[in-house]
Parts: sequence; structure tokens; C-alpha cells
Amino acid sequence: MTCIVGLVHNGVTYMGCDSLVSNGHSRDIRNDKKMFKPDKRSIIGFTSSYRMGQLLMYEDKLFDNYSDLSHKYMVKNFIPKVIQLFDDGKFDSNGNRGGVFLIAHSKQLYRVDTDYQVIESKRNYNSCGSGEEFALGSLYSTENSDLLPHERIVKALEAAEEFSVGVQRPFYIMNTENDGVIEIK
Repeated sequence: MTCIVGLVHNGVTYMGCDSLVSNGHSRDIRNDKKMFKPDKRSIIGFTSSYRMGQLLMYEDKLFDNYSDLSHKYMVKNFIPKVIQLFDDGKFDSNGNRGGVFLIAHSKQLYRVDTDYQVIESKRNYNSCGSGEEFALGSLYSTENSDLLPHERIVKALEAAEEFSVGVQRPFYIMNTENDGVIEIK
């Protein structure tokens, strides 16, 4: 299930998500979204587990220093807090795997994988979820286009919706510059 898309453009990071939740046999559209803003300049978009996303969403002390979310900070400070948060919240109590999520902060975009590695791609975009390959292909094909960032994200989510059984509207798009939310039905 899911497609989360992140894109950095002119010092602002944009993130979009779909709304479908599924266990492989049934599906639903939930009120709580797959992305949220833990502060004014950051966005987290998640796949894997709503339990994981809820723990991240309601943790007040996720970041010590919002001004420096460098790769080193993410690896040395943020990830140990996430592991502790998941342990305390009884998510992944077997202790061997977390979940996958994107973190946008100002002009930075990170992907955290199930083994807690922090990925900062050389490209100015990334994706996660069952529709990620389709979204990445779309983002690649629109790299040199005149499309606005939110238009590129919509196209990426539409490609994922077209080809992945785990992606469905409505889509939501946010950015690290303001509190606006675009909804695409």
C-alpha cells in the first residue's frame, strides 16, 4: 500500500501522498493522513504501518535541533530516538525491522529504510511505498519539464495510482515553506 513522493525545488521541499490503506484483502480510506508536519519546516510521510506513523506523529521530542537536520544528525541523533520510540511504543517488538518513511526539512529530503539507514539521494526527489517505482519513473521523466513541483508530484502519484494496486486518491501535497495542503480528488 501507499505512495509517498518527495521533491526539492528552489530551496523548498514538497511531499505528496495517496490515501489508500489495505491489508491485501480489504481496503479503506482513513481520516488520518500518511504525512504530517511535526513543525513548521518539516514533513514526514510514511508507509509500512500506521502504528509507526502515529508514533512518529505524536512524538513531541522527535528532533533536538530543527535548524540542523544534517545527515550526520539524522544518523547519530534522530535514528536512535526513533528506535527508542518504536521500542517504547511496542512497534516492531521483535526488534529487527522498522518501517519506511520520508523526511523533508527545508531543502533536505531523507528516506529512512527498514534497517534504519538514512538515505539522501543525489537526485532532488525520492519515493517510498508500493507505488514508488512508478512515481520515481514519472519524476525522472519530468525532471527537465516546465511543470511546477506540485504538478510533478501529482503526475507521479497518478502514475503510481494507474499501475499499483496499493495507491488511490485523494492525494495530498504539502511543502516546507507554508502550512497549505493541496487535495486532489
